[in-house]
Amino acid sequence: MTIRPHAPSAPLQAHRPDADAPRDAYLRRRGEIQTYFDRTAAATWARLTSDAPVSRIRETVRAGRDRMRATLLSWLPHDLNGLRLLDAGCGTGALAMEAARRGAQVLAIDLSPTLVDLGRQRCRQEADAELLGERIVWRSGDMRAPDDGAFDHVVAMDSLIHYTPHDAAALLDGWAARVRHSLVFTVAPRTPLLAGMHAVGRLFPRGDRAPAIVPVGVEGLRRSLACRLPDWQQARTERIASGFYTSQACEMTRQRP
Repeated sequence: MTIRPHAPSAPLQAHRPDADAPRDAYLRRRGEIQTYFDRTAAATWARLTSDAPVSRIRETVRAGRDRMRATLLSWLPHDLNGLRLLDAGCGTGALAMEAARRGAQVLAIDLSPTLVDLGRQRCRQEADAELLGERIVWRSGDMRAPDDGAFDHVVAMDSLIHYTPHDAAALLDGWAARVRHSLVFTVAPRTPLLAGMHAVGRLFPRGDRAPAIVPVGVEGLRRSLACRLPDWQQARTERIASGFYTSQACEMTRQRP
């Protein structure tokens, strides 16, 4: 789900760490995200991820998301036949469907049952619905997918951005133990523009805000992950900026012995 950041009903507020235990903070944040995308903004996201007309601001978000999706897909093998992919935070499933068309067996998982159901419906309306139905498993739940076995690749497009760097690193660490080839994900880079957007967002009533996103220093995060995951290599990175959408793509690949 996906900066998801940038099609909220109102500007975003910056995350403020608290003193809760890390697990409690993660579970609380997960609940906030589910509530937002499953209830507050479900209609907005359904429209944004369709071909329906949207405002000029949301057009920039849609264009940025399209560019980011294309970038992440370009970092995967063109031929995905025989490979298993986790689309972590799949939203309405555009990336999952493209990966399936390239041959992948995809687990598309998202906290929001509403968005997952919409993804299933859109899948059934595609000309190649039968093929997609054979290759995609749709599920609503925690994107950690701890009981779903091993994967060749994990893609997390704009789904780590709501979590602290500690929680995001823990998620990547958990996936790394079960992934054969690559981790491809995005983070919200710490930039003056995003800082300004978040400052404005704090002026809105709490009920009108989207879930907080956590801007991070990208190079610092990559150095931290290099230490935390010594068997993994920091690979490509690219920033996509389109109007009200800014997100940083990162790739990690398993080092060969």
